[in-house]
Amino acid sequence: MMHQYVRQFGQKLVHRRGEDTIKESDDPNVHLSAVELVFLGVGRNLGAGLYIVVGAVAKYVAGPAIVVCFLVAGLSSLLSRLCYVEFDARVPRSSSAYVCSYIMMGQLWAFVVGWNIIVLFLSATACTAMAWRYAFDNLIGDRISQALEGSFPLHVPYLLATYADFFTLGLVLLLAVLLALGVPESAWVYRVFTGINILVLGFIIVSGFIKGDLHNWKLTEQDYELAAAGSFSHHSLGPPGAGGFVPFDFEGVLRGAATCFYAFVGFAAINTRGNEVTERQRSISLISLLMCFLAYFGVSAALTLMVPYYQIHHHSPLPEAFLHVGWGPARYVVAVGVLCVLTSSLLGDMFPMSRLIHAMAEDGLLFRGLARVYGHTKIPVMAIMYSGSLAAITALLFGFSDIVNLMAVASLLAYSMVSFSVLVLRYQPDQNLSKNEKTKEKIEIKFGVEGSPLDSEPEAGTSNILKSLWFPTSPIPTRKSGQIVYGCAFLLVLLLTILSLILAQWPRRVFSGDPVLTTMAVLLLLLISGVTVIIWRQPQSPSPLMFRVPALPVLPLVSIFLNIYLMMQMSTWTWTLFGIWNAIGFAIYFGYGIRHSLEENNEPQPPVSTS
Repeated sequence: MMHQYVRQFGQKLVHRRGEDTIKESDDPNVHLSAVELVFLGVGRNLGAGLYIVVGAVAKYVAGPAIVVCFLVAGLSSLLSRLCYVEFDARVPRSSSAYVCSYIMMGQLWAFVVGWNIIVLFLSATACTAMAWRYAFDNLIGDRISQALEGSFPLHVPYLLATYADFFTLGLVLLLAVLLALGVPESAWVYRVFTGINILVLGFIIVSGFIKGDLHNWKLTEQDYELAAAGSFSHHSLGPPGAGGFVPFDFEGVLRGAATCFYAFVGFAAINTRGNEVTERQRSISLISLLMCFLAYFGVSAALTLMVPYYQIHHHSPLPEAFLHVGWGPARYVVAVGVLCVLTSSLLGDMFPMSRLIHAMAEDGLLFRGLARVYGHTKIPVMAIMYSGSLAAITALLFGFSDIVNLMAVASLLAYSMVSFSVLVLRYQPDQNLSKNEKTKEKIEIKFGVEGSPLDSEPEAGTSNILKSLWFPTSPIPTRKSGQIVYGCAFLLVLLLTILSLILAQWPRRVFSGDPVLTTMAVLLLLLISGVTVIIWRQPQSPSPLMFRVPALPVLPLVSIFLNIYLMMQMSTWTWTLFGIWNAIGFAIYFGYGIRHSLEENNEPQPPVSTS
């Protein structure tokens, strides 16, 4: 009885949704061309990450080496994006990583992916709203922040923000109400604001190279002392580090890269629109990733050339940079452009978040009431208000850097799960072939039982298993080869996590030849190489796909390793917030979702509607 219950429970966790169950809500009716998709990707990525995060990372974490941070983060994002494209291509009618995961990997896997993409969009909304407030506040002389700090201080250092940001709370709730009332999301709006964004960025980059000074990439301790003794407020100075181009060493570059990954998470929103272009055009969204990297590289280089990294303004780095070089009027031009861009980005973050919550609620994995739509307009009112309220509360209580890091961890985990999915799915047999093979195995087992038990030898069985690891018996994937890949892939994730932890916690000791840590790292690398070869030896599925990730299994594994290594750079508080969020998610799933999933019911329920 207990065995049967455990088996049924396990079957629910891995239950896959049928591709023919993709609903209209999973497939938005708005159609974008390939060029519009690129504009959408650029607009979604070049938001708060460009206008706010770049200043904070340069000032406190990486210094001028922030350009290297964006290079590392961009590489990790590129590898994840390649895996995303193949994963999305496996379910052509779907545009959501959550739906693809439900169909290809199972219910629990899909819930974890969807739940972490929700916190990604939630954090993005909160960060963008806070960045909007910073930009507006800078235009009026920081009066909002001064009033909030004096009226609503939060005396919980290192855990919460210094003051309750009721302005941002009201801004997010206002936008949520507008979306609930049916404010349309228009493609031409993104084109206009993206055009403004590109003009502002071009002006910043050109101005930075005109007014920049290469000495700001070679600063010394004497320069810092002069700045502290000068008219510049000593309290506004950041830490000097060791000076030079990499003042906070290689560890600072890696911590900065982990935070800068925030700048490239916008392509998750592109995937919610991937079905709006022809299938052969999907990979064109990679162009937007390249454009965004060039923009981040140029702006971060211009900023650190214009202003010494320790004098960068934390909340309004770019407008204040023009004030620093004596171009005061340009400060207002840049600030107005920033407000336009952030307004577009804010709306763009809230739309996909509410859409995903609505889809998960319709599937029964989240509370059914969140799937409620309004009348003939089919607007997911409850999902919009719920997600808007969560984002508003997050912006009210937590600091900007904490929210950015939380979003980076969630996105890195979600993209790692997508890369893992691509790795194992390429080696799985087609479902029809798998069913036939399963039937054949049952017949063989039946005849085997009728034979003499002395005919089987454990040594021969072990030998056959080891032989199948290196010399598969079939040129196409079988159920056994697929299970081998699954087991090896999970083992690789464990080994890569241990290696990343060692390299993140004790990098100097590992590379300086510490006998214990260096030996452990070398052994882990040998094990990783051996298990990777075992996966490489297994047959791949010949099923045609619109796009196939090259260099399998190496490329997905490198993507997973980079993502895990960047995750290891996060603070304990970030991991605490991340753990709390996922603990809430698992409580919802095991307490509600697993019992109310529509895939477990014989008669799917229609969406709840409010007239």
